[in-house]
Amino acid sequence: MIVTLTANPSVDRTLEIPTLARGEVVRANAARVHPGGKGVNVARALMANGVAARAVLPSGGREGDQLMDLLAALGMDVVAVPIAEPIRENVTAVEPDGTVTKLNAPGPRLSLAEAEALVEATLEAARGADWVALCGALPPGAPQDLYARLVSRLRSTGVRVAVDTSGAALEVSVDAGPDLVKPNAQELEEVVGYPIRTLGDVLDGARGLLDRGVGHVLVSLGRDGALSMSDAVALRAWTPPLVPRSSVGAGDATLAGFLAADGVIPEALRAAVAWGAAAVQLPGTGLPGPSDIAIDQVEVEELDAGRPREQTRRIG
Repeated sequence: MIVTLTANPSVDRTLEIPTLARGEVVRANAARVHPGGKGVNVARALMANGVAARAVLPSGGREGDQLMDLLAALGMDVVAVPIAEPIRENVTAVEPDGTVTKLNAPGPRLSLAEAEALVEATLEAARGADWVALCGALPPGAPQDLYARLVSRLRSTGVRVAVDTSGAALEVSVDAGPDLVKPNAQELEEVVGYPIRTLGDVLDGARGLLDRGVGHVLVSLGRDGALSMSDAVALRAWTPPLVPRSSVGAGDATLAGFLAADGVIPEALRAAVAWGAAAVQLPGTGLPGPSDIAIDQVEVEELDAGRPREQTRRIG
């Protein structure tokens, strides 16, 4: 069982449009509504591939009711924490060349009591879990150390913890010693405090997180695949060039693939990249199932973690 916490879930509306013309009326070719939030997406991807998942999230207002209806239709195991304010509704515009424009609302303001209820619900839901994934930005009002406190409390019970967030929440969580963090290149840059332009920079940044107590670092690199680094080995994996349809949810599918393979290297890295690549080729916030995923197309190389400056290949 893999448990996900989505501290700031959403109802996501995706519009496929011919082109985004600022200040003009744009008529969509197609519209879809999905349950949203990084942890929700991770749980959806796991479920689509037959992996048991449970999603913990706050729920309030009409949007919260709609989110619960969408998740119920998927048959998802959900632990919902009632909150006073409505959850957010986001809009994503996707153009034919794969360009994605996201308009994300800030989300509800949680009271301290609601934030603490979310922590306790996650701890209870995690009993007997293999992994707990703490995913996404924190909503307004939530303490920046919410994930960090959960890392410490969950690890004391023997549960492995993955963190996929950004900014101050990631910074504080790193020092709590999670088993896995999954930043993208921009998020890694923010937490290490210097530009990430080459594979050597990624290796340096990942090493810095390991030195601060993180067990494993998985960096998603977009079209350059992903980099996995632990004290034992550093690897990069990638697929042949793809024609993207939507990048929404690709990072969440990457994390789901890694967790589904139980974090065992190199199999977990192959799965992570294959699941992420499959998500990029689906419309809207669609997440891949077994028929979409092509692990045999993933290539893997070992990197010399001791000589990062020689890894001069640029990323992005």
